[in-house]
Amino acid sequence: MDKEEKAPSAVAVDEIAAVDGGRRARRTNSRETNRRAVEDPNRQREQSEWEEKIIQVRRVTKVVKGGKKLSFRAVVAVGNGKGQVGIGVGKAAEVISAIQKGVVDARKSMVKVPLVGTTIPHQIYGSQGSSRIMLKPAAKGTGVIAGGAARAILELAGVGDVLSKSLGSRAPLNVARATVDGLERLRTFDEAAKLRGITVKQMLA
Repeated sequence: MDKEEKAPSAVAVDEIAAVDGGRRARRTNSRETNRRAVEDPNRQREQSEWEEKIIQVRRVTKVVKGGKKLSFRAVVAVGNGKGQVGIGVGKAAEVISAIQKGVVDARKSMVKVPLVGTTIPHQIYGSQGSSRIMLKPAAKGTGVIAGGAARAILELAGVGDVLSKSLGSRAPLNVARATVDGLERLRTFDEAAKLRGITVKQMLA
C-alpha cells in the first residue's frame, strides 16, 4: 500500500512563504539597483572620484552642570586628486557620527588648488594659529615631502611633487588648516601677472 503523504503544517507553510518572500525581495532590490545604475551611470563614478582621509580622532570632554560630557572629535579631509580639497571637523557621541559630520563639513569648505603638472606654481606660506608651513615646488619624481596632516591634504589635492617645512606648532588640526590656507593662496602665472599689471613674459624675464 502506498503511504499517505502528510499535509505540511502551518509552521512549515509560514517558513516556506517567508523564504519565498525573501527571494522575491532580493530579486526586486537587485532589479531596482540595476535600474538606478542604468538611469544614472555617472553616480558611481562621481562617488569614486572623492576620497576621504581621517587625520585625527580624539576624545574630548565638556564640563556641564551635571558633570563631564564625553564626545569624539574627528578631523577629516576630502579631495578628488584634481585640485579640489577641503578639511572639516565633526563632533558626536560616537566615532562614526563624528566622521560623517566631518565629511559634510569638509565638503562645504572646498578650495581650488592651481596645479602646474604635478606640483604647485610657486613657493607659499600658510598659517593657522601658531602653526606655519612652507610649501615649495619640486621637480617631477620628487614625491610629496611632507608628513602627517600636511601629506594627507597635499595628496588629496592632487599634488604629486612638493617640498614642505612645518614651522611652529605641530597640532594636526592647525597644520592641516595651515596647509589648506597655503594652497588657497596659490596663484597661477596669469593671475599673478594680471595683479601686477604686466605680461607673463615680463614676469618670468
